Amino acid sequence: MNLAIEDTRVNKRADYIPASLPSDDADACEAVTIPAELAGLRLDLALARLFPAHSRSRLQSWLKDGFVRLDGSQPDPRRKVWGGEYVEVDAPPPPEVAAELPEDIPLTVVFEDADLLVIDKPVGLVVHPGNGNWSGTLLNALLHHDPALAAVPRAGIVHRLDKDTSGLMVVAKTLAAQTDLVRQLQARTVKRHYRALVQGEFGAGGTVDAPVGRHPTQRTRMAVVGNGRPALTHYLVVERFAGFTLVECRLETGRTHQIRVHMAHIGHPLVGDPVYAPRRCGNALLDDFPRQALHAFRLGLVHPRSAQPMSWEVPMAADFAALLDGLRGGRQ
Repeated sequence: MNLAIEDTRVNKRADYIPASLPSDDADACEAVTIPAELAGLRLDLALARLFPAHSRSRLQSWLKDGFVRLDGSQPDPRRKVWGGEYVEVDAPPPPEVAAELPEDIPLTVVFEDADLLVIDKPVGLVVHPGNGNWSGTLLNALLHHDPALAAVPRAGIVHRLDKDTSGLMVVAKTLAAQTDLVRQLQARTVKRHYRALVQGEFGAGGTVDAPVGRHPTQRTRMAVVGNGRPALTHYLVVERFAGFTLVECRLETGRTHQIRVHMAHIGHPLVGDPVYAPRRCGNALLDDFPRQALHAFRLGLVHPRSAQPMSWEVPMAADFAALLDGLRGGRQ
């Protein structure tokens, strides 16, 4: 993890800056002479230092697939460099954003500049095509909002929210921004805060540190399993109701359904969750709520170009806010 962060700190001397080569597609070919300062490094590690706009895994894939040449030949990714070698990277075109078409789907834009797009995702919007949702997704909306996103893998999407979870998401508008954001997510420096209404009452906040993976028998569900990936969720009490609690959850990791799984695991499933809290809770107002009561209300990160910390916060989704107002009215 530290290596990934360190690799972004590239020496700004002129011999470190990749130069474009003349070609039919000059922007797709980058070349540089390996400086003596990187002597002794394995080639893939040297490339990660020289081309920080690309992730190390992407560069390793390009090495394997023959898109990298060292002194005119296809190299062994494990070989060491000694300085003076001439390396060329012919970046392949981005994968097709799958015959997906731009669609004029309204987006609530919270922030936008040349590198980032931050949106407030509504309830019911699928993030990425798949599983029977091949249109009407956030990806389709992004391609309409900014056609240039077709040149960025996954149209710049770096993390997801479930279809019926509302709130803040960040999208990268360039390949360099996408690589930087992925590294921030891996380094757990992106701050993601959620509000969740859960069943039961808490005495205080706490932390759930339990690995999450695919359910061993129900493959459409996730679960706390011994061979799962590490998952860490912090929570604190925001407001108490009779038999229910509004909590703020802060993610350190981003596993599929993490908050929903972790809260159910400790006996406090989310109100309205059709997968992890299938039983009705006995409160007519809550039993009629049609989705999991989960909203991503705050997002913080370091801007990939300026390196300045940034954060955004949005109000609760209208349906969630109405649900809370109903609960408050019922206890007066």
